[in-house]
Amino acid sequence: MAIYVYAENINGIYKKAAFEAVSYAKAIADKDGETVTAISINPTDSSDLLYKYGADKVLNIKDEGLKGFSAKAYAQAVNEVADGNIIVFPHTTDASSVAPMLAIMKSYSLITNALEAPESLSPFQVKRRAFSGKGIMHAKADAAGVIVTVSQNAFGIKENAVSGSEEVKNLSVANEDTKVISHEQSSGKLDLKEAEIVVSAGRGMKGPENWGMIEDLANLLGAATACSKPVSDIGWRPHSEHVGQTGKAISPNLYIAVGISGAIQHLAGVNSSKTIVVINSDPEAPFFKSADYGVVGDAFQIIPQLTEKIKALKG
Repeated sequence: MAIYVYAENINGIYKKAAFEAVSYAKAIADKDGETVTAISINPTDSSDLLYKYGADKVLNIKDEGLKGFSAKAYAQAVNEVADGNIIVFPHTTDASSVAPMLAIMKSYSLITNALEAPESLSPFQVKRRAFSGKGIMHAKADAAGVIVTVSQNAFGIKENAVSGSEEVKNLSVANEDTKVISHEQSSGKLDLKEAEIVVSAGRGMKGPENWGMIEDLANLLGAATACSKPVSDIGWRPHSEHVGQTGKAISPNLYIAVGISGAIQHLAGVNSSKTIVVINSDPEAPFFKSADYGVVGDAFQIIPQLTEKIKALKG
């Protein structure tokens, strides 16, 4: 039986998370000698992008009623076409709301935030993040099937090109129960949850007019920008950039925190980062206890100098 994967698109465009989920599904399929069937809803991008990472077949759902996102309606659509006993989702905000609804519809086990390929398939057992990223657990599925969400930037993208095929599925799913009041997508150049480098700042920047130096450093590094909750609450930065327990949880390779004290609520959203660099004028800032590298000093002096040094290194 095929391994299914939900290939999420944003306004029809496939992002890194979709390719990572397909790569993960391909790793499972190779273990079990199966094929990978990707499911996407109203994509405009070519299915060739999914074949590149191992999707043997793409089920392209066409449904005008699903132009607006609804977790329940999307779960119903996936439920209609996915009949495998392993279904992979990316651990994005939207996909993470679809996956549990689908698990209920199918009476499948749900394992979220998987970090690696499964340790075994029968029973399905995999390592996952737990306790807001502070711990690791080995989760085992005991239902007839399993839905697993893959933590972003954990498994990685692995090219494994195949000669795939596409099938269009014309559906008409009722999409009336859920009314989306606001469905905000990040307006930045990079998707914050997918970015491998993130430059984040807090109230230590003193005002929104000083964010130019943060954006300059981020642009130079090819990074996304983020902020602490107080900064988004007072309107200095958009809520789409808020990382933390009540914001986005991210796991970049490099997280640079500027002028952020490092309260436990903020750490809950960023402590899965592979390397954390903290720049703060307060040597007692709690963030230093969680940092891999710490710089005590004035960000208004350090960030411009750091930016110039990186420019020089890049020639």
